[in-house]
Amino acid sequence: MAKLKYTFKNDVLFRLIFIKYPDLLKKLVAVLLGITYESITDFIIINTDMLPEIVGDKFCVLDINMTVNGQRIDLELQVENEGDYSDRSLYYWAREYSTALKESEKYSDLPRTIVISIVAFKMFGCAEFHSEFHALEITRHERLTDKFCLHYFELPKIPKTVSKDDKLKLWLSLFNAETEEELKRIEEMEVSEMSHAIKAYRHVSATDEFKELERIRSKTRHNEASALDHARHKEKREIAKNALQMNMSNDDIIKLTGLTREEIEELQNAD
Repeated sequence: MAKLKYTFKNDVLFRLIFIKYPDLLKKLVAVLLGITYESITDFIIINTDMLPEIVGDKFCVLDINMTVNGQRIDLELQVENEGDYSDRSLYYWAREYSTALKESEKYSDLPRTIVISIVAFKMFGCAEFHSEFHALEITRHERLTDKFCLHYFELPKIPKTVSKDDKLKLWLSLFNAETEEELKRIEEMEVSEMSHAIKAYRHVSATDEFKELERIRSKTRHNEASALDHARHKEKREIAKNALQMNMSNDDIIKLTGLTREEIEELQNAD
């Protein structure tokens, strides 16, 4: 099978496609929220900028912020499981909710705020691929407010074979696609939204704009990984130094730190 060089899970490509094709984004959001496309009368993308300096920021999160029928929507794509995504997604919700209050407005004017997360790993122990969280009283299940909502869509739980009539699973299968064959299988179903999305994907992924932004993004990831690796190695060397002062054997220090014998001997000779 021919592996795709870039998939829909690429964060730069994800952001560019849906900013350049807002009608596709509108259709995707409607399916993810379980509402009809026609019911969306107010639809605005808030963060449309894709400047190189934004993409090159190591703290940059390439989410898409929208207002949909007066609600604040934050669409997130998370590929790596770093063990803290539930906390991070809650932070994203708090950020969107807390910044929505304009001067002189009352707290009751705050809009319903929804974070939609498409994640490329399993978060919950259930079989269902979609989980929706609200603020509820623990025994009565009484809702505290309708302004809090978190959606999670776990891509590994999507079945390999889906019906052309199941728009939600079709969209998520598109994000899951890793090969050209998988894309073609979806194309052959002749579902208009999917054909449009794949056409947009092929166009945007071939542009110089995407290639340059992806180069900057990749360089940023590489630099960040190198800096993190250097910091971890430095920490291991400090642990090894302390272990040598405690007269631990070289073999035990190697097991403790993962440093090589040559590195341990270098630290010994440095003293």
